[in-house]
Amino acid sequence: MITSVLVANRGEIACRVFRTCRDLGIRTVAVHSDTDANALHTRMADVSVRLPGETPADTYLRGDLVVKAALAAGADAVHPGYGFLSENAGFARAVEDAGLVWIGPPPAAIEAMASKTRAKQLMGIEPLTDVTEADLPVLVKAAAGGGGRGMRVVRHLADLEADLAAARAEAASAFGDGEVFVEPYVENGRHVEVQILADTHGTVRPLGTRDCSLQRRHQKVIEEAPAPGLPAGLDEEVRALAVRAARAVDYVGAGTVEFLVADGHAHFLEMNTRLQVEHPVTEAVFGIDLVAEQIRVAEGHPLGTDPAPARGHAVEARLYAEDPARDWSPQTGTLHRLSVPGPVRLDTGYTDGDEIGVHYDPMLAKIVAHAPTRAEAVRTLASALERAEIHGPATNRDLLVRSLRHPEFTAARMDTGFYDRHLPDLTEPHPDPHAPLAAALADAHGRSRFGGWRNVPSRPQTKRYLMAGEEHEARYRHTRNGLEADGVRVVHADARLVILEVDGVERKYEVTHYGEQVYVNTTALTALPRFPDPTTDHAPGSLLAPMPGTVVRVADGLTTGVPVKAGDPLLWLEAMKMQHKITAPVTGTLTSLPVTPGQQVEPGALLAVVTETS
Repeated sequence: MITSVLVANRGEIACRVFRTCRDLGIRTVAVHSDTDANALHTRMADVSVRLPGETPADTYLRGDLVVKAALAAGADAVHPGYGFLSENAGFARAVEDAGLVWIGPPPAAIEAMASKTRAKQLMGIEPLTDVTEADLPVLVKAAAGGGGRGMRVVRHLADLEADLAAARAEAASAFGDGEVFVEPYVENGRHVEVQILADTHGTVRPLGTRDCSLQRRHQKVIEEAPAPGLPAGLDEEVRALAVRAARAVDYVGAGTVEFLVADGHAHFLEMNTRLQVEHPVTEAVFGIDLVAEQIRVAEGHPLGTDPAPARGHAVEARLYAEDPARDWSPQTGTLHRLSVPGPVRLDTGYTDGDEIGVHYDPMLAKIVAHAPTRAEAVRTLASALERAEIHGPATNRDLLVRSLRHPEFTAARMDTGFYDRHLPDLTEPHPDPHAPLAAALADAHGRSRFGGWRNVPSRPQTKRYLMAGEEHEARYRHTRNGLEADGVRVVHADARLVILEVDGVERKYEVTHYGEQVYVNTTALTALPRFPDPTTDHAPGSLLAPMPGTVVRVADGLTTGVPVKAGDPLLWLEAMKMQHKITAPVTGTLTSLPVTPGQQVEPGALLAVVTETS
């Protein structure tokens, strides 16, 4: 019987496994990088072991260090979570060779299925080798791992080599394996998957379907169970194919078989030999704990009786520290506050005050709603996200709310091209026009006691804020009757709460300050100084780092003085396990290139200058 489990992972999934272990009376062990010394998963475990270093390559991808940590801490089992080494057969073998229990499928099954090239061959599908114009568009894909890393859609043959190189580098950084392959790209299909659970006694159980069609950069954003609107025949087909794939490799434990559904046909994508990020929606509709089932299977117990039929509908949204309007650029900084009202499930690896760094995936949390019907679950989730307090780096919260309420999604007519079609509309800023005034009134609370209203009563006070990228000025007055503003009635104002009557309706504004950063309900503002300090303007054509990261590559032959065309790739910046291509903004001459590969840069750092051809 397992008594102590080390989770070979970090963040949300480590915390999630620890919760189940505690429910089962199992001692928990965390591993952590130097960056994660005070992370939630480190604090949550009974004991923790340091992995010296900061980057994944030096820490969480070092299987030898993780095994040593398990032995040193007295663990008798290892759970891999997802990502990192979760689909690494060599690591699974090393765990077993050390006399530890591996809470996952047999290494041979991982070997057969974790490499997507071998998995497709096993299912009778061959990857493309010599790509021609007739094959386009194609998808470059990492053979190991998942989560959208190492993936590129290629629509022009001239881009193939560069995208192959970028995908290899990204896959090597995220999974320690740079193997990639090429396959046909199916446009605008639905991403449907089947959760399976298998034991060592020959039972393979398909646990319903999920739909994960809403994706950005091939990484899932919103998932749900069961997959809505599948014809009965197709539903049965994907379940049967999932069982067939599991039996082909003598699978054991929890896994997921993924398909792309288009024109009424299911195209096999891959089998993920691990727990999926979206597993909570299956847990919700079947009323089971998949981590507990993984542990029991690892202990040799047979699966019990078939679970009750799926009940109701569950929807999950992934909350990311990223800016969808700026090419999904990841964001860093202090997460001052994260609070999501119920009735929803919140899975996260962060608490108030934690730092969001550059080394790991930008997912902050998963929020899951379960209800008797799909419409009710979607409504509950959208409302919880809309009312959540998320103070810190920019997130995709508004995008999630608008996606859940979009007619295509509510009617279950979504596909993998959803964001390609709708991103501009979904990211159009719609800030509350009265948020700056509420912030200014909260800031001014109590100043009238010093007699400010007597000095120049005819002249309004002003305060400027940056909101949604634009400058806004709030104007108000101190009077004998309190604070007043044009066009609205100030019902109440103190440092935390402002109530304004607008067109006969009283609206409440909760105001929170973190230095110059101000949150009015869910609207973020930055207080601007009354007399701004002069700043150095950058030359026209300057390319500034959109995020902190590392310059990993400069385009071949790129030096100052060479001509470039608008859209030409100049360099690649790696942040949060993804590579971001920086392109020339105009056609002209590269007149400055102050960075080199391996150099770390901060947001706003000058990367290059392209002087436009007149």
